[in-house]
Amino acid sequence: MSDGHDAEYDDAPDDAPDDDGLLGVQDPAYDAGRRRGRRRRSLPGCLAVLIALAIIVGGFYVVVTWGIDKVRDQFDSAEDYPGPGRGNVTYQVVSGATAGSIGRDLKAAGVVASVDAFIEAANASPDWSDLQAGYFALKKEMAAADAVEVLVDPGNMVKDTVTVPEGLRVVDIVDILAKKTEYKKADFEKVLDNPGDLGLPSYAEGNPEGYLFPATYDFGPDATPKSMLTAMVTRWHQAAEDADLEAAAAELGYTPAELMTIASLVQAEGRGDDMPKIARVIYNRVENPDNGVTNGLLQVDASVNYALQRSTIAVLTQAEIDSVADSPYNTYTQVGLPPTPIEAPGDDAIEAAAHPADGSWLFYVTVNLRTGETKFTDDYQEFLGFKQELQEYCATQSDRC
Repeated sequence: MSDGHDAEYDDAPDDAPDDDGLLGVQDPAYDAGRRRGRRRRSLPGCLAVLIALAIIVGGFYVVVTWGIDKVRDQFDSAEDYPGPGRGNVTYQVVSGATAGSIGRDLKAAGVVASVDAFIEAANASPDWSDLQAGYFALKKEMAAADAVEVLVDPGNMVKDTVTVPEGLRVVDIVDILAKKTEYKKADFEKVLDNPGDLGLPSYAEGNPEGYLFPATYDFGPDATPKSMLTAMVTRWHQAAEDADLEAAAAELGYTPAELMTIASLVQAEGRGDDMPKIARVIYNRVENPDNGVTNGLLQVDASVNYALQRSTIAVLTQAEIDSVADSPYNTYTQVGLPPTPIEAPGDDAIEAAAHPADGSWLFYVTVNLRTGETKFTDDYQEFLGFKQELQEYCATQSDRC
């Protein structure tokens, strides 16, 4: 059997050195019958190896230097458009976005020519650290520096700013949204007819009254009636959490829904530091129905106005009260709380309902509707005196009554 060597070398002495691995190249110094010495490499073969190594090493150098030059060229002169651009592109800066992520988005949208140019412009801008989330109007093929200049200025945001004041009914809120956005009342009403996806608490039982939180909202250009209304309910959840609404309700012995109803009454009837006192009056009346004075009746004019389907009027006539005598919202004829909130309470009113003041008051009267001055008492005769003050005020300030 062959041992893997050429037959020519089979007769070599046992102590002869092995060949150098260049198969097929015989040693010319070998003399038959004499001990064979180590073969020398041929000069042409060595030259060939050296030339090959030179080509390999030289090629590597060329590749490396070419790559470095390519990277250097990119950073020395990043591709950029001259501007000013064309067309319209609305871009949303999201919270936490970086110059790199924004640059990639804008390059993909055709706004800037390269990510590197945008990053360079962002790094050069002294206002980049003040970048705010929002929607911005850009153009295609803008100079990177121009795009950065637009993004760092909050005044360039594309938005519908809508302010919803405290104390409005759902119908009033819808009116404001329709006036301040491109949508019609019917678009919002359609969503409210099926409010299951708005995020209302279960105890609202699908009724958004009182849960569209009053605040200032910046709605982006892709906002829809559903997303706007959902944002308002989400903001309500924040207010409820801040007031620890559910825990407060349990401590006071009420349901969260009842606390929201009380908060809406407080919003309609009070201002500022008087809100916790008005909340206490409501609790005192509800919890002492047999006091022989109020007999469990809240006698809140704002609730009667809700039954009359109109905005709050400070002073009701007896005829107006009688016209909705059977309404569950008529707190002059129905004992206890109305069945739902009557309007949207703000932070202060929710906080007041959750944490009412301490006191034995059963009555309050706002005797000056301009300043909001309100007086409290647990004495019926003193209460009648407060009512007289209000009547005298209204005699000279009829536009407020």
